[in-house]
Amino acid sequence: MNIEVRYYTKTGNSKKMAIAISEEIEKDALDITYNLDKDTDILFICNGIYWAGIDSKVKTFIKENASKIKLLVNISTAGIKKSSYKAMKKIAKKNNIKIADKEFHAPGSFMGMHKNRPNSDDLLALREFVKGVIEDGRN
Repeated sequence: MNIEVRYYTKTGNSKKMAIAISEEIEKDALDITYNLDKDTDILFICNGIYWAGIDSKVKTFIKENASKIKLLVNISTAGIKKSSYKAMKKIAKKNNIKIADKEFHAPGSFMGMHKNRPNSDDLLALREFVKGVIEDGRN
């Protein structure tokens, strides 16, 4: 099973989440400037919400790699919104990509809100979430 993790971050929060996933799957977390080089059974895409939406660079990455993604798993952080899942689901649908029914979201430290988040508890919960997604993918 080929599992990949990619991230886009302006604050470092999504990178922190991507690194936790990479440690769990024992594969490097790469930013979205690295396209997928082969078919990917599970792609964990770590992103933040900027100005109430997903950055256009993430949308472009997904569009350019759509034919290689079997399952997209949304991992998000945000200072204000609770999730980027709805927006990511629209992007996946537009690009004919299956998106996981579940996502992982943690508050992100932003302008004094959610100081030091995602924290160690968030990252531990993320690792458990990743284990579950991979187990589901094997069944």
